[in-house]
Amino acid sequence: MTSDYWTNAKITPTQQAKLAYVYIRQSSLSQVLQHGESTELQYRLVERAVGFGWPRERVHVIDDDLGKSGTSSTDRHGFQTLIAEVGLGRVGLVLSFDASRLARNNSDWYQLIDLCSMFGVLIADGEHLYDPRLYHDRLLLGLTGMMSEAEIHHLKRRMHAGALQKAERGALHHHLPVGFARQRDGSVILNPDAEVQSRLRLIFTKFAELGSARAVRTYLARAHLLIPACPPHGPAPHNTIWTLPKSSAILRILHNPAYAGAYVHGQRTVDPARQCIRELPVEQWPICVQNVYPAYISWETYLANRKRLQTNRNLYSGNSQGVPGKGKALLQGIIICGSCGRHMGVSYSGPQGDYPVYRCAADAHDYGGKSCQEVRGPGIDTVVEQIVLATLEPEQIRLAVDALEQLELEATTLETQWQLRLERVRFEAQRAQRQYHAVEPEKRLVARHLEQLWEEKLRAVEATEQEYTTWRQEHRTEITADDRHAILAIGENLPRVWHASTTTMVDRKHLLRLVVKEVIADQRRLPGKLWFQLNWQTGARSEHELVRYGVSYHHYIDGDRIEARIRQLYAERKTDKQIAATLNAEGYRTTRDGVFHAHTIWFLRKEWKLASIKVGEMTANGLRWQDGAYTIRGVMQALAIDKSTVHHWIQQGRLHGEHDGPYMPWRFPLTQHQIRMLRRSVRCTKHRTARSSDR
Repeated sequence: MTSDYWTNAKITPTQQAKLAYVYIRQSSLSQVLQHGESTELQYRLVERAVGFGWPRERVHVIDDDLGKSGTSSTDRHGFQTLIAEVGLGRVGLVLSFDASRLARNNSDWYQLIDLCSMFGVLIADGEHLYDPRLYHDRLLLGLTGMMSEAEIHHLKRRMHAGALQKAERGALHHHLPVGFARQRDGSVILNPDAEVQSRLRLIFTKFAELGSARAVRTYLARAHLLIPACPPHGPAPHNTIWTLPKSSAILRILHNPAYAGAYVHGQRTVDPARQCIRELPVEQWPICVQNVYPAYISWETYLANRKRLQTNRNLYSGNSQGVPGKGKALLQGIIICGSCGRHMGVSYSGPQGDYPVYRCAADAHDYGGKSCQEVRGPGIDTVVEQIVLATLEPEQIRLAVDALEQLELEATTLETQWQLRLERVRFEAQRAQRQYHAVEPEKRLVARHLEQLWEEKLRAVEATEQEYTTWRQEHRTEITADDRHAILAIGENLPRVWHASTTTMVDRKHLLRLVVKEVIADQRRLPGKLWFQLNWQTGARSEHELVRYGVSYHHYIDGDRIEARIRQLYAERKTDKQIAATLNAEGYRTTRDGVFHAHTIWFLRKEWKLASIKVGEMTANGLRWQDGAYTIRGVMQALAIDKSTVHHWIQQGRLHGEHDGPYMPWRFPLTQHQIRMLRRSVRCTKHRTARSSDR
C-alpha cells in the first residue's frame, strides 16, 4: 500500500468538517526581510491543506508570530490563538513547515500534541501527516520536538561561546554610558566635553560627601545643575542630552562599573522563578575585567559606593542602617539590641507623635511573640549627644578649618559648573550662527529653518544667563575675611553649631555616624539602669550607664529603698502629706525625676495595699471631730445642702477646709458666725430659684 493510502486513511469526515490552520513563523524581523523565500514556502502550505481535502475558504492562516522566537509562547499571540482554537474543538488539521516553526521547547510542543490527541486533530508538516492518537505517530512527533529544542540549544551555545570568549578579553562592545566615547579603532576615551566630565565627577564627589543619591539629586536641583544622559536610540554615536536631575539616573551612574574602568559582562540575570531580571552581587559577576576603560573613580571607591548604597536601604534584617531621616530619633539605624543583637526600630508616641522610642520587635513581627525590649529615646539620645560633643572638643579648631576649606571648594566647584554650562550654550548659539551665514541665500527654506534654530539658541543663552544671575544673587560664592572669622568662631564652639536652629536632625545624624559606628543598648543588664556601649569608628569601645526614668517603681533604681522608707513612715502613722515632705527632704526623687506629692504617696499606698491613716477621732454620730471641726456630713446637715454642693463650694473658695491627701477625711473649722452667713446664702439662693421658676 502507498503512503497516500495511509495518509488518506487518517483523515476522517469529522476532521474535514472542522477548520484547517496553517501556522507561519520566522524567528526575527531580519529573517522576515532577508529570507522571503522561506516565508513564501510556508504560505504555500495552504495548497497542501487543500490537497488533503479541505476547502480553501476553510483553511485559515496564522501569521501573527512573524519575527518572534519560538523558545517561549509568552509573547506569541498567534500560537496562543491556535492552542485556544484546538481546545475549543474547532480545528481538524494543523499545518506547519516543521516542528521548529510551532515550538522550540518541549513544554509548548507537548501541550499542543496532548490537545490534538484529546480532540482528534491531525498535525502535518512539509512531508508527513501525523495522528497524535497513534503510538508511532506520537513517538515521531515527540522525537521531532526534541530535535527542534536540541537544535536551538546548540545554535545558542555556539553563539554564546564566541561572545563569551570575546567578552573575557573585554572586546565585546557594550553600550557605553554617558561620559565615554568610542573611537574608530574601537578604543574608549573619556567624553571630550569638559562639562560632561566635570558634572560626572561632581556627582561622585557629592555622593562621597552626602551619602545618598537623593541628597545628591537635591543638591543638584538647588544649584540648578542638569545631568548628562546618552539614550541608546539609533546607531552610534549617540548624542549627549541634558536632563533634570533624577534619583534613578544618579543611581544608574553610581551602580555602573564602567566609571571605575571595569568591563563587566553578565552583571544581570533572569530569575526563572520570578520571571524577572535581577542584579548579581559583585562577587558573582562571571566576567569582570578591570582597567579596560579610562576611570572617573577608583575600583575601591566604586565598591565603597555600592556598599554605601546597600547600607542606605532601610532593611535592618540585612544589617543596613538606612539613610538618616528627619525624625527626632538621633540613634536611628545605629542602635542595636543588647539582648538579641538585632537592629532596633524606631516608633514615635506622645500627643504630637514626636516622642521617639527604640523597639526590638523582630520576634513579635515574625513569630507573634513578645517584644524583646524598648528604650525611650530622649534619655539615651541626650547622653550620647553629650559624650560625642565632649569627645570632639579637642578637634573643634581643626573641624572649623576643614569646614572653611570645604565651603571655599564648594563655591569654586559650583562656579566652574555654571561657567561650563554657559560656555556650552554660547558655543551652540555661535555654531547656529555660522550655519546660518554659511547657507546660500537662494535656499530660503533652509535659511529660514537655520534662522529659527539660531533664534532658539540665542533665547537659550539669554535664559541661562538670567538663571545664572538669579543663582548668583541667591547663593553668594565669595567668602570675605569677615565670613572667614565668623566661620572659625562658630566652628570653635561645636555645641553651638550642634544646637543651632539651622542644624537639622539629618545633619546631626550624619555627624554622629562619622564618629560612632553603632550603639548597643540593654536595659535588663543592670537593675533600674540602661546600659549601653558606644562602638566608635576608630574601633574603640566605651561603656556607659543611664538611670531609667519614666518607669514603674518596680524597675526604678531606688524603687526598693522608696518602698521601704514609705512603709516605715506609714508604720509611724504619718499622713501622705507628711510622708511626701519627708521623702523630699531626704533627697528621694520620683521615677520622672520630680518631687513627691501627697497624691503620689496615695497612689503608691493603693498599689501596695496600705490603708489610709486616721488623723483623729470623730464623734459618735460622725458629724464633727473631737476638736469641734465639722466633717463633710456635719457641713451637709448644718447647712442643709448635699455633698456635691460642698465640693463645689470648696472649689470656689466659699468653704475653707483641710485634708492630708486624696481620699483623706476633710476638716472644716467653722465658727457659728460662718455657719449663719452660709445658711443665709443658702436661703437667698433657694429664694432666687423659686422666683425664677414662678416666672
